[in-house]
Amino acid sequence: MSELTTPELIGALQRLQQNLSRVIQTQPHNLKLLLVTLLCRGHLLLEDAPGLGKTTLARALAQSLQLRMKRLQCTPDLMPSDITGISVYNSEEHKFHFMPGPVFSNVLLADEINRATPRTQSALLEAMAEGTVTADRKTYQLPNPFMVLATQNPVEFSGTYPLPEAQLDRFFMRISLGYPDEQQEVAMLLAQQSGHPLDKLQAVMTEQQLLALQAMVEKVTLNEAMVRYISQLVRATREHKQVRLGASPRGSLALMRAARAMAILSGKKTVTPEFVRPLLEPVLAHRLIFRDAMLQQPAARAEFWQQIIASVAVPDFPAAVAGKAAG
Repeated sequence: MSELTTPELIGALQRLQQNLSRVIQTQPHNLKLLLVTLLCRGHLLLEDAPGLGKTTLARALAQSLQLRMKRLQCTPDLMPSDITGISVYNSEEHKFHFMPGPVFSNVLLADEINRATPRTQSALLEAMAEGTVTADRKTYQLPNPFMVLATQNPVEFSGTYPLPEAQLDRFFMRISLGYPDEQQEVAMLLAQQSGHPLDKLQAVMTEQQLLALQAMVEKVTLNEAMVRYISQLVRATREHKQVRLGASPRGSLALMRAARAMAILSGKKTVTPEFVRPLLEPVLAHRLIFRDAMLQQPAARAEFWQQIIASVAVPDFPAAVAGKAAG
């Protein structure tokens, strides 16, 4: 098969974004963040009230990419083996056979993940970090690509088990779709008068194209000045007086990869500070523990991020680099 060209890949990426926007009425930036997570082989935590399209978004992504999707409804009685799989004894062969669980898919939707017990939540740790599952002393490789889309309700706490910091750190981003504006809600109502847009959604990208795009992210130029800028922003979260636990080095790596993917989505070849700043909240916020409880609310964190940005000097970019970025 001939090598995929860059224009072909960018075209497929644009069609994917358009496909998702036909089904989900939300701010375009939210869809960009989803695609950034996808391109970076990351996992996404959707924190929203019920009925805002979280499950629909996961289904639309899987359909658009021709990928296998499994839905996991998290409840307190869910067991780790319900996620990873179980060994079943075959009396004819006199041996056990491993029966893969729903985690063996390309897109796993873990609905209301905070309703599962900590023991069950931890069953996803190895899958999210290593792309493998260990059961009965054997390690099994998960499909590639593999992505976890987890949802949780941020305002309902009865019968829930908050995700521990180690689990939150495994998520590449945390975003909230939020309520649609009036125009978006009217468009949604009109689109669903005779069926759901998901029923007519066509695949617009192949698995080969997705893997090629994920490889392309790693080739985006990132000079030393930008690396230092990203490092200093993350370190600033560890030194801020309102933060008890700052972002980990995993957060630094995630921010760097996200900035490279955002450059591709913006049609650029070089990462500049403009790509990094809007990513601070979705990439880093869920990795922080704040001293002030008010900062647990997204709306209250805007000033915090402005303080972080203001505390770090913006690197200078020579004209030559700026020219490359526009190419």
